[in-house]
Amino acid sequence: MATKRLNKTAFTKKFDQVVKTARDTATKANDFALNTTEEAVTGAINVAAQWQNVTNKALKGGVKLMDNQQKIVFDALEMYKAHLLNGRKKLRKIFA
Repeated sequence: MATKRLNKTAFTKKFDQVVKTARDTATKANDFALNTTEEAVTGAINVAAQWQNVTNKALKGGVKLMDNQQKIVFDALEMYKAHLLNGRKKLRKIFA
């Protein structure tokens, strides 16, 4: 029975070519994953910055609104106090 002899140099070349192809493919896949991840993170950071600006504006507006409401409440309390004191004086005049 005749056995085939393996050509070592052809096998080595073929093996080196397969390894190089695998390495190139892995490098391309790694670069693609890195670029995609970088784009996703950059996009998320940009969106977060935009929402931070929106939140900042909302908080500033909320603080202004709260300030106005607080002024209205205190003005109403002061008017009620003045009305109460004035009413007390009138009641004293009537019943005193």
